[in-house]
Amino acid sequence: CASRRRLAKMAAPFTPLVLLLALGRPALSGAQATEGAAAAPHRRFEYKYSFKGPHLVQADGTVPFWVHTGNAIPSADQIRITTSLKSQKGSVWTKTKSIFEYWEVEVTFRVTGRGRIGADGLAIWFTEEQGLEGPVFGAADKWNGVGIFFDSFDNDGKKNNPGVIVVGNNGKLLYDHQNDGSTQALATCQRDFRNKPYPVRVKITYYQKMLTVLVNNGFTPDKEDYEFCAKVEDMVLPSQGYFGISAATGGLADDHDVLSFLTFQLTEPGKEAPTPDSEIPQKDKEKYQEEFEHFQQELDKKKEEFQREHPDVQGQPGKLFGLFFNSDDVFETVSDRELRQIFEGQNRIHLEIKQLNRQLDMILDEQRKYVSAVTEEIAKRGAGFPGQQGQVSQQEIETVVKTQEEVIRQVKEIRNSVTDALRSISGAQHPGSAGVYETTQHFNDIKEHLHIVKRDIEHLVQRNTPSSEKQKCPELPPFPSCLSTVHFFIFVAAQTVLFIGYVMYR
Repeated sequence: CASRRRLAKMAAPFTPLVLLLALGRPALSGAQATEGAAAAPHRRFEYKYSFKGPHLVQADGTVPFWVHTGNAIPSADQIRITTSLKSQKGSVWTKTKSIFEYWEVEVTFRVTGRGRIGADGLAIWFTEEQGLEGPVFGAADKWNGVGIFFDSFDNDGKKNNPGVIVVGNNGKLLYDHQNDGSTQALATCQRDFRNKPYPVRVKITYYQKMLTVLVNNGFTPDKEDYEFCAKVEDMVLPSQGYFGISAATGGLADDHDVLSFLTFQLTEPGKEAPTPDSEIPQKDKEKYQEEFEHFQQELDKKKEEFQREHPDVQGQPGKLFGLFFNSDDVFETVSDRELRQIFEGQNRIHLEIKQLNRQLDMILDEQRKYVSAVTEEIAKRGAGFPGQQGQVSQQEIETVVKTQEEVIRQVKEIRNSVTDALRSISGAQHPGSAGVYETTQHFNDIKEHLHIVKRDIEHLVQRNTPSSEKQKCPELPPFPSCLSTVHFFIFVAAQTVLFIGYVMYR
């Protein structure tokens, strides 16, 4: 498994190409399914208008086919449009205009902030020109196209935010910020997209002059769990335009992170579907072919140099370390991945059990110290009060014996739980004979046993923690009386007579 992980890391630079090829799947989109169209359009992935991690950023810090402006920060797996600082603006836009009439985009993003209320929001754009920077969620105003706004802050005080607003523009209108665009909105829906456990997903479809917005609220890991949000009919958009996404913060601030932006070309049924080669100029094809041949030559040279320097590993692809590996072992299979996950889970379980054993040893040491202290105290009390030695010793011994019996019982339960966990681990070490279901059941049992062990240890620690109260000293025996009752009354009577005589004399 370790060698396969190394090979997978070495193959990481080739993953973007595989990812782009895998995303171009002809499938029925959710928007058309909900609209009940008679025939689904042909759907083709457009890599030049899309981005997705990992390895999203090139060595020079740019995103292929995209340009970022303002406070946008691209990273390996996402683009942070704005950070959670006041008065931030950022955006990313495609470098070239789209050349298809109908399209569908799937955007995955996160909006997170510490406060109960956030600001300002995020916008997804399709416009005739790039709105690199401006007052409308970080992009330019007076755009020609459509913007889908995810507005976080309630400017008009109507308590309808966070919400999704679809606003069209012909290049002449100014966005009405004070009313949250309600006077210009073509369609709206109220959705809370902040601080969700899973990324929020949006599917926007423009097909046959109809714009549809579907939203996945981020409460489930199911990527296709979309809900209908808004629909605009008879909408005319520019035949060619730029795709973009922008965000802005104000007095309040959120982190606006975009994980992916996937664009698909939609072709009407009956029309000839575009072929991948039809849009690649011959000059570009020759350039790509030349780069591939150059890379292949460099790879062959480095491989020959490595084989000359390491003749002992020739013919053993598993021992090669570097850029050279067996092409059959680049990608791990499903069974290999399951085995690796099982072994990693077993390693974590072993570490947890070792930690529990250390805690158990500490508890036993504390218990021994407690017993020693109690024994010494009993011996001291017995030596100081011989008359009560038998009574005090018997009570203390009974208490200690009961405590020890309880400790021994709980320790046995903990050991039984650890033994069951180890037995489950041993059973999980043979996944070939069991199956994925049995392996999952083993891990569930191990998790339950670990919870039982943890609960028992916490109970044992609380039970045997030495009390902060001071031990009460034993009661002293009653001292013998030096004055009898008769002498006491005689003394009181004499004192009374003397007092009365003194008063009479005065």
